[in-house]
Amino acid sequence: MTGSGTTLDDYTDRYAQRVRGMTASEIRALFAVASRPEVVSLAGGAPYVSALPLDAVGEMLGRLAIDHGATSLQYGIGQGTLALRERICEVMALSGIGGELGASPEDVVVTVGGQQAIDLLARLFLDPGDVVLAEGPTYVGALGAFQAAQARVVHVTMDDDGLVPEALEAAIAAVAAAGHRAKFLYTIPTYQNPTGVTLTEPRRERVLDICERAGLLVVEDDPYGQLGFEGEAPAPLRARRRDGVFYLSTFSKTFAPGFRVGWVLAPHAVREKLVIASEAQILCPSAFAQAAVTAYLSSMPWREQLKTYREIYRDRRDALLDALAAQMPEGTRWTRPGGGLFVWATLPGGLDAKAMVPRALGARVAYVPGTGFYANGAGTANLRLNFSFSAPDRIREGVRRLAGVVEQELAMRSVFGELPASASRDAPASLLDVAETGVPPTGSEEA
Repeated sequence: MTGSGTTLDDYTDRYAQRVRGMTASEIRALFAVASRPEVVSLAGGAPYVSALPLDAVGEMLGRLAIDHGATSLQYGIGQGTLALRERICEVMALSGIGGELGASPEDVVVTVGGQQAIDLLARLFLDPGDVVLAEGPTYVGALGAFQAAQARVVHVTMDDDGLVPEALEAAIAAVAAAGHRAKFLYTIPTYQNPTGVTLTEPRRERVLDICERAGLLVVEDDPYGQLGFEGEAPAPLRARRRDGVFYLSTFSKTFAPGFRVGWVLAPHAVREKLVIASEAQILCPSAFAQAAVTAYLSSMPWREQLKTYREIYRDRRDALLDALAAQMPEGTRWTRPGGGLFVWATLPGGLDAKAMVPRALGARVAYVPGTGFYANGAGTANLRLNFSFSAPDRIREGVRRLAGVVEQELAMRSVFGELPASASRDAPASLLDVAETGVPPTGSEEA
C-alpha cells in the first residue's frame, strides 16, 4: 500500500515530523566524485592512513583475531570496555585533562566515532524548537545531528582568534530576548573544522566564564587537538572546568577512521543516560574495533605515529598555503591553521563558491562550498580546503586548477556581471547530479 503523496516518494505523508527538512549532504555527494583518480580532491577530511605502519597494524589485527577472537568478536557492553576507557584517559591526559580536573574511566562512554557522540548529546538535551549556539561556520555533521533533533542553530561569529566572546554574549542575550534559552554551546576550539582557527588562551577562559554565568552547557568537540604543527595547542576547555563541560573526541584522525571509535567524557550524573541512549541506538559499540584500538594504544608506538602525522600534515599545509599565495587571484583570503586538516578560503569579487562547484569539477578539482557549514545559508563566498589526504604535488596542482576556475569566473563576471544559471547548462547543477551521472563535466584538459 502506498501513501497519497504527490512527490516521487510514495511515503511522503507517512514520515515522522523530524524527517521534514532533511536534505542530502553535499559533502557525501562530493566523496562520490572526488574519489576518482582524475580529480584532485581538496574536499573531504580524510586522514592519510597510508602513513600508518600497515604491515604492523595487520599483524596486530591478526593476532587479535587468533588470540582473543572469542571475546573481540562477541557482543560487548554499552559503555565500552574498561580497558579502552582506561587508555582513553591516558590519551586525554596528554592534552591536559589530568590532575584535579582529570578523567575517570567511569565517566567515559565509548561511541561509534565522534558523530555518535554528538548525536547522543542532541538526543539527551534537545527538544523540538530548542536552540543550540554554534560557531559560524561549524562542523556539518553536527548541524545534521541538531537538525535531526529539530533544534534551531544560532551561529556565533568567529575571527582569526576563534569564537568572539562578545558575540557569544550577544547571542545568548538575543535568544533570551526572543523568549528562548539556548541549551548548549557546541564548539570546536582547537584547529576548528572548517576554518582551522584556534580559540586563543585568553578567550578560552572568557568563553567558559560567559557560559557559566548564563547556565549554558558546553559541548567541546576535539578531534584535532593532538595534530598541532607549531608547538602545543592550548589546553582544552575540559582541562579548565569540569562542571557543565562535555568533552568529545575520536580516534578517526589520530589512528584510523575505519574503526569508528570515539568517546564522550561527561559529568558523572549524565553518564548513565548516555549509556542508555547509546544502547537504544546500537546496543553496544563494536567489540573488535575497541579491542583493535586498545591493542594499538597498548602495544604500538602511537605517540611516534602522532609525530609522523604532524610532520606529514605540516608539509602538506605549507604546500597548500604556498600554492594559494602564489596562484590564487588577488583578493582571495584564507586562514593559516596551526594544526588540524583544513584551510578556510574566501573568494574575491562576490563569487559564489557553491555555484562554482560544477565548473571546478569540470577542471578536475574538488572542494567543499562554505554553505554546508552554516544552518542559515551563509558562507556563499567561502570554501573549505583539505590538505591531509593529497600529496604536496597534487595539492599544488589542485590549487592551480582551482585558481584557473576562479580567474575564469572573475573574468566572466567582469564582462557579463553575475552569471545566470544557463551559463552552466552544460555542467551538472549540483554535486548530487555529478554523483548520479557518474562523470564530472568535460571541457578541461587533464594536466
